Amino acid sequence: MQARACLAVICVASLGVCACEFGGGRDTDGDDSNANSGIDLTAGSSGGSIGGSLSGSSGANTSGANTSGANTSGANTGGGDVKFDLGADIDLPPQDTGEEECGSILHGTLRDFRQSHPDFEYTIQVDPGIVAPALGGDEKPVYAGNPSTPTTHGQQDFDQWYRDVPGVNLAIPLEIPLTLQNGLFTYDNSAFFPIDGQGHGDEGNAHNYHFTLEIATEFTYQGGEVFTFTGDDDLFTFINGTLAIDLGGVHGPLTGSVNLDEKAAELGITPGGTYSLHFFFAERHTSESNFRIDTTISCFAPPPE
Repeated sequence: MQARACLAVICVASLGVCACEFGGGRDTDGDDSNANSGIDLTAGSSGGSIGGSLSGSSGANTSGANTSGANTSGANTGGGDVKFDLGADIDLPPQDTGEEECGSILHGTLRDFRQSHPDFEYTIQVDPGIVAPALGGDEKPVYAGNPSTPTTHGQQDFDQWYRDVPGVNLAIPLEIPLTLQNGLFTYDNSAFFPIDGQGHGDEGNAHNYHFTLEIATEFTYQGGEVFTFTGDDDLFTFINGTLAIDLGGVHGPLTGSVNLDEKAAELGITPGGTYSLHFFFAERHTSESNFRIDTTISCFAPPPE
């Protein structure tokens, strides 16, 4: 065996490797071929290649040493042992899988309108059928008026509700946090005025009453889920591109609910699959704004870009 003393320890932080420089130890069996003042590099078990040059006082050169899946203990470096171990204890950054984690916060886009828009501060009436049963190819509702409906003026004006239109609306990001209450994930606000004093302003009213909200998300259908909305005014919810709740019109609080198991065939969904949920809301008239979501869907993820 050899009796060796470590005279100095040198670490290369970027590689996660430390080197121990030994004094001239003498082999006790009389063979001094391995007496060395070389370098002992010790770290973990990760494979890989080290480029560059590592030299001990004996002039040993380990340039390009390869440690792929092996320990190079005993490598002949001209008088020194070299052991590479790239670190079982090195903390590596988490890998980016490209997938967004799901959660209980819904991320949306609110669009603020002036009250002079033709579809705002207009007729008060329940008005189902404003939108077609299938979501459009651009993932926006398709106007179904022919050529109008009791509370809307036509496609040109309606198509501005959920699209950015310079000079007509202003887009503002908004988050809707759902909290677990009595077994349901809920957001409940009986005075839903999230942009008072913002956008086009309150225009002399007590609140900013004239806006729409669009939310696009995804969820994994486990079986047994229910999605319920209560509020005013319009609400259109699409699951997997198919209209599931239609509360169109300017009205007081109304409730719409969809049991995903009961509507699975119609919606084209099966347990274990991941599906889109598109949510379109409009607040079009003074003087109330109610907004409530109750659902057993526990985790929503942003849709893929």
